[in-house]
Amino acid sequence: MSIELFNQLEQKVTNAVEAIEMLKMEAEELREENARLKREHDEWEQRLNALLGKFQELESSDTDSTVS
Repeated sequence: MSIELFNQLEQKVTNAVEAIEMLKMEAEELREENARLKREHDEWEQRLNALLGKFQELESSDTDSTVS
């Protein structure tokens, strides 16, 4: 195998390793963003459920006062 072919192969392997490392970092960033978005989603869901609970209390109190 000529030295030129060996150098080309070495460069391709180096490029592949760098690409893999970049993809690993990107995957980690995406996992972190996904976790952040999940926490945010959960917080919004809790707030929405609290608001819905207040609306149900209002409906319940309106129904109770109408029945009385």
